[in-house]
Amino acid sequence: MNPTRTDGRSSRNRRKGGPAHDSSAETGRGSRSASSGAKRTGRPSRPGGRGRRAATARGEFALPETITPALPAVDDFAGLALDRRLLSALAAQGVSVPFPIQGATLPNSLAGRDVLGRGRTGSGKTLAFGLAVLARTAGQPAEPRRPLALVLVPTRELAQQVTDALAPYARAVELRLATVVGGVPIGRQVKALRHGAEVVVATPGRLKDLIDRGDCRLDQVAVTVLDEADQMADMGFMPQVTALLDQVRSGGQRMLFSATLDRNVDLLVQRYLTDPVVHSVDPSQGAVVTMEHHVLHVHGADKQRLTAEIAARDGRVIMFLDTKHAVDRLTDDLLGRGIRAAALHGGKSQQQRARTLTWFKNGHVTVLVATNVAARGIHVDRLDLVVNVDPPADHKDYLHRGGRTARAGASGSVVTLVTAGQRRGMVRLMAAAGIVPETTPVRSGEDALVRITGARTPSGVPVTITAPPAERRSRRGAAPRGRRAPLSTARHSGVRRSAGRGGPAPALSGSRPISSGGTS
Repeated sequence: MNPTRTDGRSSRNRRKGGPAHDSSAETGRGSRSASSGAKRTGRPSRPGGRGRRAATARGEFALPETITPALPAVDDFAGLALDRRLLSALAAQGVSVPFPIQGATLPNSLAGRDVLGRGRTGSGKTLAFGLAVLARTAGQPAEPRRPLALVLVPTRELAQQVTDALAPYARAVELRLATVVGGVPIGRQVKALRHGAEVVVATPGRLKDLIDRGDCRLDQVAVTVLDEADQMADMGFMPQVTALLDQVRSGGQRMLFSATLDRNVDLLVQRYLTDPVVHSVDPSQGAVVTMEHHVLHVHGADKQRLTAEIAARDGRVIMFLDTKHAVDRLTDDLLGRGIRAAALHGGKSQQQRARTLTWFKNGHVTVLVATNVAARGIHVDRLDLVVNVDPPADHKDYLHRGGRTARAGASGSVVTLVTAGQRRGMVRLMAAAGIVPETTPVRSGEDALVRITGARTPSGVPVTITAPPAERRSRRGAAPRGRRAPLSTARHSGVRRSAGRGGPAPALSGSRPISSGGTS
């Protein structure tokens, strides 16, 4: 099913944003989030206590005014112009009711309208754009090296998550997905593109590399999505992103989704979106019902022991720190105290990062100690606690770290450990985020710490994390990698060597994703 465009565009002209967009406000109770219904001034107001509305996120631009009226939202997927195969796939995945951002944007994106969507992480953005991409691309086979749809994301983890989320629906409509990211051998991605992939999920740097090599062209891309555009701007990808957008087919559909819409994203909106349908769910408002926020005032000398007690809780937890060195140091300390912890940061290889995430998701390790590399693009079912061992640098980092819990309507808590010298900065950060947290002074072993986090005393028996038995058996059965064996040896052993360092690319039949992860 490939609905035709309704706006009849022939060119994309720069246009100035319209009046400021006021999201509806909802006031939280106690430690719940509170979002503002006041007009944005760019300055955070001081939170006045429980129940009082705090400021919305500062630094956001005035959202553009939609000229052509948007189609009405739907509250059921059956009310959408979706291929019946996609409807069957949704039912098979247990997805029955669209989230607000899906119900509001899909009627318009399926009709070919440009979309500007803002919603906190976990609000359902991936299916909001993914179903439209697949529905509008289905039935059109791609030529070698010339994809038909492009999803740009900032990190390898988010690329992998998007690919995994869309794979069952792509299979249903017989579309081929290719994940194009850095940090892994480029050969497998080249092969995937040569076989013809209709939908490419990519980080900007690796996609640029492939285009420069002549292994990919974007002139047939009719649907383009920018996911987490604000982070791409923060990471310095804006020149690469604009260069890539300039190469896609003129007059195509563009969708931009993000948890925050900073002023540095304004360029993309003005330059590349034409009369977009705007749907905005305030980042902090999205957490009102399901997320609790706690600021724990701790003593510096007690912080390490207190952190270990939280990590020893009965259940999984992600702990965020500022630097790779701090992550490694805390992980070693937790292992020495008998806590099954693993580190995740940009200094790890892609294979190590993927393995660590798998172990955390399946419960083989219970504590993921991470830098901000895990703040976006990681979805873990039933994760109910995130701990900022080091307070984040700004309100955006806070919202994205916290977005690992309370996803898709589930409940969860975000706990931030704050020493005396960090308290004033934390008050400013929370005001900018539009959140009024519950603040509690605690020490290790106290009842308040147990009540808020489920903290327990660690066993003190050091542990070493090794691969699960099933994974070890799988490795033993895999072909060895390394230097090429002498020809006589290879013939004698009967081993058929795989092509290239990374082995052969998986068959590109049906919609099997060619997946890998990495920042570019």
